Formats: sequence, C-alpha cells, structure tokens
Amino acid sequence: MPELPEVETSRRGILPYLKGQTIKQIIVRQPKLRWAVDDAIKNAQGQVILDIQRRAKYLLLQLSYNWIVIHLGMSGSLRILKNHQEAEKHDHIDLVLENGVILRYTDPRRFGSWLWVNSLDDVFQLQHLGPEPLSDEFSANYLFEKAKNRKIPIKSWIMDNHVVVGVGNIYASESLFMAKINPNRKVNSIQLVEFERLVNAIKQVLTKSIAQGGTTLKDFLQSDGKPGYFAQELQVYGRDGEKCHICNAEIKSQKIGQRNTFYCEQCQK
Repeated sequence: MPELPEVETSRRGILPYLKGQTIKQIIVRQPKLRWAVDDAIKNAQGQVILDIQRRAKYLLLQLSYNWIVIHLGMSGSLRILKNHQEAEKHDHIDLVLENGVILRYTDPRRFGSWLWVNSLDDVFQLQHLGPEPLSDEFSANYLFEKAKNRKIPIKSWIMDNHVVVGVGNIYASESLFMAKINPNRKVNSIQLVEFERLVNAIKQVLTKSIAQGGTTLKDFLQSDGKPGYFAQELQVYGRDGEKCHICNAEIKSQKIGQRNTFYCEQCQK
C-alpha cells in the first residue's frame, strides 16, 4: 500500500504539470472503486486546478469551485502522460488537461477512490485525523499528554491515524528502531525524553523517504514511472533473521496488532 511518503512523492511529481491548468474532461472507465465515482465529477470540465495538497494519504485537488479527493488505496498509482496512450485494463480514470497532458489513475485492486465534493468539510474520511507527522503540532509533548493511561503497544499506537497520520507499518518499525524503543512497550511507560527521540526519528525517516522517492514496493510507481529507493536503506523492516547493522544481533519479527513488526532486541530493550 502506498504510504505517506509515496503519496507525498506523487503530489510533488504531478504538481508542476497540473497546477494552474484547465481541465478539459475527466474520463471514467471504471466508476466502481472503493466508493463509486460520482457522475458529477464531469462538472470539473473548464475548472482550473488551483493547487494540490495532501492530508494524511489523501491527495486534495483544489479546483475553481470544487475539490477532487484521491486515495490510492492498496495498489493505485498516478502518472503523467504528455501524449495520448491507449488505456490498459487497470487504467480507470484519466484527467485530461486543455494543454493535452493527462493524469492517469491506475488501480488493479480498485481499493482507491476519487471523491467529488464542494468542501473538504464534506469529506468524512478527513474528519478526526491526528496531526501531520512533519508538522510542528506533532511533538513529544503532544504524544506524552495523549499517552496517559494508554496500555497498548507503542507500535500499534503510533500507527493509529487518530494519534498521528501516515506512520505506516514500515516507517513505524524503522522509527522505533532509530529511537531505540521496543515496539512492545506499553504507551504509558514511554518517558518524555523517549517521545522526543521517537518524534525526531519519525520526522527523519519520513523526510528521508520523501527525498528519495518513497519506499520501493511492487505496487508503487512515481508519476514519472520510476520506483522509489528508500527500501534499499531499511534498517529492520523485512530483515528478520539478518544481522543488525548496529550491534550484529539477529533482527526479530513478530505480529503486533496483526502487523509484521521487525526490531532488534539488543538495540531496542
């Protein structure tokens, strides 16, 4: 599943081609995605794309009068076409600009979505979300206060979008390793100084991943068709049985909250 860095990479990739451009038409070949594509999306014709923002893993296309909210789901991707190319089986939506550029949405599993709304206040998926992990609002003090009386594992907690958005499974494992916090630790046992390390680690891991184009996953391609490269530098995720780069101990793997979790028992006591 494309995570926050992959979505942010997509946003940055398509922004120069779309911002300020006029929509000629939107071609919907398959309206049955996670939520049905509203027929009203045809009303985008003639509107200007004012900006492309991101909230959590949603891309927000701000138009002259409306918004298009895109989620890539499990396997969705966006790419820029500078000239016409015949659509293939899983190419479900084309956003065609007056200048001939096409934003093509591909989604083999069809778990993604294109929502058409008048206001972002109308998008229930965006309600009750926690802060963005790269924002000033996401701080050690914020986590410390929110953690009081919580007894669930820290790994599951930081993956909760009500706590902070966009810290997916890969980045949670990597950030906890960098912060030297065992993923099984109960949330209310984490000290403020440890939350400071964790917040800094999350920001560093996500920032580095965004800079390098997102994590290389088989279902993700950037808007130019090139995969990301962050996966080449993963410290623990997917490395169970291999040696830790820091202490040479064996990387362990276990299920926490039904998600595979990778950690080093020596570095993350």
